[in-house]
Amino acid sequence: MTTELDAGRATSSAGTQEGLSPAEPLFILAPPCTFSWTICAMLGQHPQMYGLPELHLFSAETVESWLDIGSHENYQMDNGLVRLIAELYFGGQTDHAVARARGWLRRRAHFTTGFLFEVLSDRLKPLVLVEKSPSVIYRLEFMQRVLSMLPGARFLHLLSHPATYCEAVNDALCEVSALQPVPPDHWLAQLASFPRRQFRDSQAKPVADPQVSWHTLHQGIVDFLDTVPSTQKFTVKGEDLLSNSSDGLTDVLSWLGLRTDSNAVEEMRHPERSSFATFGPRSALFGSDIFLVPGPMFRPDWIEPRSLEGPLSWRSDGESFFQEVKQLASQFGYE
Repeated sequence: MTTELDAGRATSSAGTQEGLSPAEPLFILAPPCTFSWTICAMLGQHPQMYGLPELHLFSAETVESWLDIGSHENYQMDNGLVRLIAELYFGGQTDHAVARARGWLRRRAHFTTGFLFEVLSDRLKPLVLVEKSPSVIYRLEFMQRVLSMLPGARFLHLLSHPATYCEAVNDALCEVSALQPVPPDHWLAQLASFPRRQFRDSQAKPVADPQVSWHTLHQGIVDFLDTVPSTQKFTVKGEDLLSNSSDGLTDVLSWLGLRTDSNAVEEMRHPERSSFATFGPRSALFGSDIFLVPGPMFRPDWIEPRSLEGPLSWRSDGESFFQEVKQLASQFGYE
């Protein structure tokens, strides 16, 4: 039996058994400013799953390195993880429990991030952990680290129409800009102005346009998934999971080998019941989608039919989607 006394080992042993267990974790791969948090919370309400807050663990090899990165970031990277630890080990998400959780985490700085994930998974067995930190898709090495440390992990590529994504990025950027100046290195500003090196008009005058980040981040996910065994990956439109039909949800559940009965699916219709669906205590406010908390978990405009043709609402020059964006979106089944 795995215990924390084994923590000195260099790598996690999760997923090394022959074949795949239904308890292997699920990682949702999707850019920020999508409905990934709502989908994570929905899946987490299934009786056999547990939706995690954003842990951002696999941006580093060890917990010590992860803590160092967090100390230099301009956002509260540790909030989701310490809220989870407080919930699991210290009786709930209070400021006192969060302080104890941070101490618990520092005492385990020598862990690999994969082994820490395994410790948390052991705590929640037999539930399937569902993780959706957007940071994991920023670099191929981060996604590769997940697969290397957790060889049995499953990956859900969560799609969204590029128009829905772009409008969400711009809305979020406007919301933050109304409160304070947004520096060029802010993650939202970077999403809105991704470099266009891979596009034919890369020499054109730069225009703030999130469609470039939509293409770049999704193409990176596709490239990673090309290296993943077919049984461990599944691609689905988020719009299909949020529709009134249960077909999309039952398809995902069938792939995972979990219950597909009506009672289980009905539980998933209540993402607002997640332990992380609201703000945390003052010392760890975040850890989920800050633009939905404490707002609605579902917006009808997310599933409205969208087109890949015509001028874009966020551009004043009448331009439409780049050909490369339309091509990738068409491959995903968008029109």
